[in-house]
This record gives sequence, C-alpha cells and structure tokens, in this order.
Amino acid sequence: MTNYQLAIFFFLSSSLLTGCFGYPRILNYPFDPAGRTLNSLASESNPQISGRYVVFTTNRRGTQDIYMFDSITRRLIDLPGLNSFDSIADYPSASEDGRFIVFVASRQGLSAIFLYDRETQQLRNLTANLQAETRNPTISADGNRIAFEFNNNGQWDILLYNRFGQKLNIPIR
Repeated sequence: MTNYQLAIFFFLSSSLLTGCFGYPRILNYPFDPAGRTLNSLASESNPQISGRYVVFTTNRRGTQDIYMFDSITRRLIDLPGLNSFDSIADYPSASEDGRFIVFVASRQGLSAIFLYDRETQQLRNLTANLQAETRNPTISADGNRIAFEFNNNGQWDILLYNRFGQKLNIPIR
C-alpha cells in the first residue's frame, strides 16, 4: 500500500466505515498507474467523504486539482469546468448527494472559496468581495450552507455563507 492508501484506510476505518459490530472494513479500490481510479502514482491529499462520494486533491495532471470518486460505481466522476491550470485547488468538501463541491483555490497568491455545481457545471467565487485569506471550507449535507475560516488582521474566524455567496448572520446568545 502507498502512504495515501494507508492514510485512506486508517481514516475510513477509524471514522466512517465502522460496521454494525464495530469492526472496520477495508475498501479494496484498484490501483491504476494511468490515474483513472481512486489510487494512482500521483500525490493525493485531503480526502473528504460525503455519502457515496470521496473528493480529494491530486496532481495527476501536473497541477493540484479536485477529483471526485463514486464509491458505488468505483469510477472517477467527470467535473467539466472545475479545475484550471492557473490555480491551485485545495480542501474540497461535497454535499451528501455530490451535486455541490466547495474548495479553496489560490491564484496569484490570493485565495478564495469556490462552489462548483455538478448539475449546471458552473463555478462561483463565493468570497470575491471578502478581502481576507480563506481556508478549510466545508459544506452542509444539503448543500445550502458553507462554513470556512478567514483571516482578518491576523485573527482566524469562521464565516457561514449560503451557496449563493451571501453571509449568514448567526445571533450570539
């Protein structure tokens, strides 16, 4: 097993794929040197599981991109319009049904949170008007809310947006 495969095994077995009796299950996904499946020779990181989908970053094309794997069909899912050669994608998260993918993209030293809609194949910068460094986005199971960290004057805080890029105000009690 490669380091990535071991990391996936320990992550999956310790958290999400524990069976009814508490025993972890090993998922045997094939290795493909051509990079057409979950495991490849490329550097792969930040796996996130959402329902039947695994989203992760990989440098299979020579740039750091987002990939999605369907654990039922055991195939990579085509994501047209998501990845570009002029940005570095990182920290993906997907909605439960796999329709929405949120991630950080860095371009020319600036980072932003992007939302990709698999149904419409549209990519939206959710934080275009936010003048701060961003990281670690996550999306709700229904795809309606996105939480992420942002750095404003050296202080890391958490923001909550809807999928249309509007800030959600949460009252403090």
